Parts: sequence; structure tokens; C-alpha cells
Amino acid sequence: MSLAFSVSAAGASYDVVIRHGTIYDGSGQGPIVADLAIRGDRIAALGNLPGARGRTEIDATGLAVAPGFINMLSWATESLIADGRSQSDLRQGVTLEVMGEGESMGPLNPAMKRNLVEAQGDIHYAVEWTTLGEYLEYLARRGISCNVASFVGATTVRIHELGYADRAPTAPELRRMQALVAQAMEEGALGVGSALIYAPGFYARTDELVALAKVAARHGGVYISHLRSEGNQLLAAADECITIARAARIPAEIYHLKAAGQANWPKLEPLIRKLEQARAAGLRLTADMYTYTAGETGLDAAMPPWVQEGGYQAWATRLRDPATRQRVRREMLTPTDNWESLYLAAGSPDRVLLVGFKNEQLKPLTGKTLAQVAAMRGKSPEDTAMDLVIEDGSRVSVVYFLASEENLRKEIALPWVSFGSDEGSLAPEGVFLKSSCHPRAYGNVARLLGHYVRDEQIIPLPEAIRRLSSLPATNLRLDRRGALKPGYFADVVIFDPARIQDHATYDRPQQYATGVRDVFVNGVQVLKDGAHTGATPGRVVRGPGWSGHAR
Repeated sequence: MSLAFSVSAAGASYDVVIRHGTIYDGSGQGPIVADLAIRGDRIAALGNLPGARGRTEIDATGLAVAPGFINMLSWATESLIADGRSQSDLRQGVTLEVMGEGESMGPLNPAMKRNLVEAQGDIHYAVEWTTLGEYLEYLARRGISCNVASFVGATTVRIHELGYADRAPTAPELRRMQALVAQAMEEGALGVGSALIYAPGFYARTDELVALAKVAARHGGVYISHLRSEGNQLLAAADECITIARAARIPAEIYHLKAAGQANWPKLEPLIRKLEQARAAGLRLTADMYTYTAGETGLDAAMPPWVQEGGYQAWATRLRDPATRQRVRREMLTPTDNWESLYLAAGSPDRVLLVGFKNEQLKPLTGKTLAQVAAMRGKSPEDTAMDLVIEDGSRVSVVYFLASEENLRKEIALPWVSFGSDEGSLAPEGVFLKSSCHPRAYGNVARLLGHYVRDEQIIPLPEAIRRLSSLPATNLRLDRRGALKPGYFADVVIFDPARIQDHATYDRPQQYATGVRDVFVNGVQVLKDGAHTGATPGRVVRGPGWSGHAR
């Protein structure tokens, strides 16, 4: 490979020198054996450094040395408040958590702050911020071991101005929504993110999303979207994303690329052709994915959006009405192109796994399927789902088994696809043991590098590392992140490609991956010999629209 060396003068001193590692610089080219020196928060030198001295010297002989990995879809929004060590991701080499799938932790108005407190489950916290930028700074002040970044949620700015109403914004409301996006971009948001199967994001029309994306585009941002359908209307939903990107003249990314539901699995190849045609025509269009065939979300994705208008309390109240329940029950069982039913996409209630409850009395049901709980209660699965939403005071966290292993392998092979866990960054201790989770929280990256790269050889290791580092960093236009180059921030992971392995399963998801030995974030070692050091050097990583960028 051609690697830009920076050879130090004899006797130069550094904070850290990593010796004899197999360097994967993030470019996708083959590795070389070399040394890497860190001074402060930056990579200072890379190459043959025999005369260099480090206050800390690390022997990486036989190990891969790579840029820190980027989690393109993180829900560590609350888990990092509870525990800033970010252990389940850090132990897989993840040094940057990217948040904001449809909803972001700001901007908030007083009603949204109250709702955020009322909706809290196992993790309790005071809402000490208003804007998205303030939230990210709040995390950094508390102390986090990883870096954090976020999109501003299209759903969040909609709720800010319209609440949970199923209608289009008025012209003044839309202008205020655009102003909120502009403010978030100036605070460093990466772009605007939508999630279009969930109420109230479902209520947004294409023109509304174009209007918000245009603001993000003016600030150098990206439009990123959980498509309006990953199932029956998958191809039309992709067309909508392409339309938004073209109309707003903005790069676009599709969250967790997949074809959901067995009847829709054959649509993946025409979807890929559609996206590659748009890319060939000049559109900056990318995607990300998780390395599992099941997804995790809530029981709201099993029920029609109209019943959820007005927010959780209105939804639960409607579900108590017999006539409404009858209609919801019928629509839960009726295939439709009008809204996205993950319940039908899963195929049966025994493919719906209950993993997270807010109500302590329901927690014994954790780990059971919807079919099992329905049988225990002597009710239909549909009525059981409605009852659980009412009883829990939440949408209830569930895992839906949706996708095919064959398609997963095809997605991994695509050179324009990066990776995101769609989960929090957890630990098998404390508050995190009160609920279960999807195994992707502990295994998304390790499963890629171990199972699919080393064992199945779907893509080579240098390419996998590129897709975990420089590809997302380039897509997001991040400043000096995602590569091992002199002058870049020293986010570095040292791991054993022969040993990296996920251990989390659907039955026992709370198990750390193994094989990552050392991790540095901004030049500070946060993982040493596989153990957390307790250091919290994580920072806010901002997009190109940040108004303080020149300071």
C-alpha cells in the first residue's frame, strides 16, 4: 500500500508509541507493519520510528492497528447519561457514537422536556438542556469515554412546532422548523434525520422533508432516513429518499438497509440497482446496516399510525375503547401498503420478542415472545400487544425477526454501506440489567469482523475497516477523523483479527465481545489489555456547519 509516512527525527519524544503493529490506515488498501506515535490528541508520526521514545510504549506485534470505528446509528442517548464509559461499543473498537434517527435530544420546548421525563424507563435523569448542542455538551461535561455526534431529528422539530398532530405544518410553522434545523446545524449537527414509519414522523409529507433538508444542505449537512417503508413499499420509499436528496441538493444516507418481511426479500436486488443508478447519476447516496436479521423497536410499529396521533397518552386512551380496539385488531392483521407493519413483516407473534418494559410488574415477561405472553393470558396476540402498551406506560421494546441472512451478506458486500448498531452502548451491570436488549448492542462490529470478514470472507479486512472508519467519516464530512494519518485525531483501536468475536445472543445478549485489546480516544487510552481504564476523554464531534468552526 502507499501510506503517507511521517518519519521522526532520532530521539523525538511522544506521549505514546505503538510499535510493530499491522497498520490499516482506513483507506481500504493493504496493511503495512509500522509504528504509530501520538502526541497530545493527535497522531504525530507513522512509519519506521526506531529512535522515537514514548512515555507509554505499546507492543502491537501481530495485532491490527486501525482508526477508531464509527457507529453510524447509535441510540446511546440515554445510556451514556447512565454510564459514560460506553463499554459494549468501546470493547468492539467504537470511538464515535452518531445519534439522531428521526428523534434527537434537542431542540426541546417545555412540553417536550416534561414528556422526556415522563417517558423515562430504567434510566432517570434531569433534562438540563434545551438545544441539541447543549445536550451534546452536557454529555461531554459529565464525562464520556467515546466521542459523540448527532443529526437533528426531523420528527423532533415537528413535535416542537406541531406536537403529535397528523397534519401538514402551516407556512409559519415550517419556517420555525427550518430555523430550528439551522440552529442545530450551527451548533454542529451533522444534518437532518427522519424516521418515517413511526408516528408522528409518519405524518410528514415529502415537501416538508425537502424544506428541512434544504436548510441542512446550506450548512454542508446530510439527509439520513429510516425509509417510509422497508417492506411492501420499499422501492417507492427509496424513490422518496432520492427525490428529497435531489430536490434539496444534499447527500443522503439510508438507515439500516434491508428488505423486511419474507415476501419482500426479493426486492433487495432491485433496490440495490435503483440506488446504484442514482449514485451513477451523481447523487451522493449511501447506506448503513446492522449485522443481524432482526431489528429492535416498539409495539408502535405493530399498530396503525392513526391510533397514535396525539402521543402516548392519546394512544393508550384510544386502546381502552372497545370499538377502537376492534378496528386496531383488524388492521394489525390486514396486509396494507398504507403503513409499515413490522408485526406482519415478522410473520407471526412467536417472532416478536419482548425485551424492555418500563413497568416493574411486567419485567418478568422480558425475554418471552408475544405468542408466549398471549398464551399465558389467554388472549389473542393482538389484544395482548394493546394491553401491554396500556399497562407499561410505553411503546414496549421488542425485537422483530424480519430479514434474510442471504440478503444480509449481499448488503455487507456493498462498498457504499457502513455500519450502525441501532442500539445503546451498555454494560452487563447496574441499571442495564433491568431490561434486555438486542445482541447488536454488544456484537454489531465484532460480528462483522469475526463472523462475516474472518470466517465467511465476504469482504477483506482492509475494506471492512474502511467501511467502519473513513467511509462514514467522509460521508459526514468530519474534520480529521476516520483515518490513521499524521495530524488526525488519535482515535485508535488495536485488536486481534484472529480472535475478535461476538458472544451476545438473542437469549443472552448482555455479553461483551472479545478480541479488542486497546483503544485510544483523542490520544487517551480508554481500553488497556481489554479492561476499561476509567478515562473519559470523549468530545463532541461537530459537522461542517458549526458556527464555531473557525474559532
